[in-house]
Amino acid sequence: MKISTRGYVNEDLLWSPETLSKRMKKPGLTVIDTRPAELFSNGHISGAKHFDLYFVNTDDTDIAPLRSFTRMWANMLGWRGVQDTDTIVFYGEYTDMCAARGFWFLEYLGHTDVHVLDGGIRAWETSGLELETTCEAPTPLKFSYKPAMERVATYTDVLNAINNNDCAIIDNRSREEFMGVDQRARFGGAIPSAKHRDWEELYDHHSGCMKPADELQLAFGSLGADQHKEIILYCNTGYRSAHAYLALRLLDYPRVRNYIGSWQEWGNREGLPIKEVR
Repeated sequence: MKISTRGYVNEDLLWSPETLSKRMKKPGLTVIDTRPAELFSNGHISGAKHFDLYFVNTDDTDIAPLRSFTRMWANMLGWRGVQDTDTIVFYGEYTDMCAARGFWFLEYLGHTDVHVLDGGIRAWETSGLELETTCEAPTPLKFSYKPAMERVATYTDVLNAINNNDCAIIDNRSREEFMGVDQRARFGGAIPSAKHRDWEELYDHHSGCMKPADELQLAFGSLGADQHKEIILYCNTGYRSAHAYLALRLLDYPRVRNYIGSWQEWGNREGLPIKEVR
């Protein structure tokens, strides 16, 4: 496999502004801006479609609600003129959790040609590339999909992973949330056997780009999360954990799952085990 200058095995998952700029006129490319509407209207990459996906969540991962949520996501993509045969690039303000959430969801929908603009619109502007403020209304399309269930984790998957030596559960919330000090659900605390790695430690706060591979490898390897294990990631609503998912995909971890219900399901659902962190 080709290794990138920053050490990523799957380097093509992240596109630089230069890479995206060179490919802008190729047919079948769709660029999706995940920022709030007011930021999109103030300036966006030429031809980008707008999809502010924040708060598009589910806190119930039983079969029926998860299936409904998955169908809703595919329909929203199609309504914005996104086709399942497209090469799709997500971007945010930087390499942020919403762009990563879009990346994870497309892989979960079975799409294999999806990327993230590294550094987001901040890097695009720093590179001297232009923005536009006009856009055309999209033509709704059908977005076909076949969920890759190995990309998502439900609460029952997490239950089975607790104290399983073949699995590593990683909490990507803040330290305060992990310890139960910052309580955002009915119950505070953490999933038993989970290790903590704040998603804020995975990207460079100056450039807005993902950290190089050796630093990402250390961040996860120090938790005992090696490539032989299945890795289940969670946060509060599945966005910060999607960012960690992107980091592990860059390192070519073969078995990575995002617990989409995350703490909003676990911390509000009766009967699930919770550990208090001291």
